[in-house]
Amino acid sequence: MLLMATPQQERPSFPATPPVRMWMPSVSIIIPARNEEAVLRACVLAALQQSVPAKEIIVVDNASTDGTVDVVRQLQQQHPSAPLILQRQSAQLGLVPTRNVGFDSATGDILGRIDADSVLAPDWVEQVQEAFLDPEVAAATGPVVYYDMPLQQFGLRADDRIRRLMLLLARNRYRFLFGSNMAVRRSSWQLIRTEVCRDELDQMHEDIDMSLHLARRGLTVRYVRFMVSGMSARRLEDSPRDYRRYVSRFDRTYRAHDVSQLALRLPMVVFLSIYYPARLVRAL
Repeated sequence: MLLMATPQQERPSFPATPPVRMWMPSVSIIIPARNEEAVLRACVLAALQQSVPAKEIIVVDNASTDGTVDVVRQLQQQHPSAPLILQRQSAQLGLVPTRNVGFDSATGDILGRIDADSVLAPDWVEQVQEAFLDPEVAAATGPVVYYDMPLQQFGLRADDRIRRLMLLLARNRYRFLFGSNMAVRRSSWQLIRTEVCRDELDQMHEDIDMSLHLARRGLTVRYVRFMVSGMSARRLEDSPRDYRRYVSRFDRTYRAHDVSQLALRLPMVVFLSIYYPARLVRAL
């Protein structure tokens, strides 16, 4: 016979079931820096003020001669409980060896890599975690907003559309990381760390180089439109000659890897075409 509890009978009490927490990958943020005293504080503060904290924030100083190291030490004193780590790399000048020191020492599941003038959106770590819940994703990148330019939201939408157009034209064969806003799974980095180019002569785009090595391994790079970082448009302050040389890094990187595809020239065309108009807008 089935017995039913009457309203007068006490129901048994059970301990509350704790909410089930989904596992989320931990994220390390690596910031290579050389003589970046003017911009580094804002970069690190944005990394510290994430809605979901990073496991660690590693600033790798590359033999700076200004106050870069002092900025980090001041922030460590002001935020003593923050996982802010200062590393020094003076054996070799250059972004690649400095980046590698940070990547090799990081302990997070995901290695976020930004520039010293990047200012991450407050939910950047959250967006990175969401992207890497897919085990097929080896690396991810997203759009940028130029925070020292007018019409910032217009610029962000334009940047997003251009990057998606590049994917379409390249037929998704190559998905390129953007050094100011990128993340790579630590296990994927370990697969390519001895293969990426050292670029001792500083001729290439290190983020494009890494992307090509990931592609050769058949590893997936995902474009995440909500993974947003701010960056400075200070490159526009370069002389036309220096700016052109910087943009030509695309070609030098492709040649070094024997890659030739007409669609891959689109970033060069875009960057060269916007130089003078963007300089005028920046001066407003």
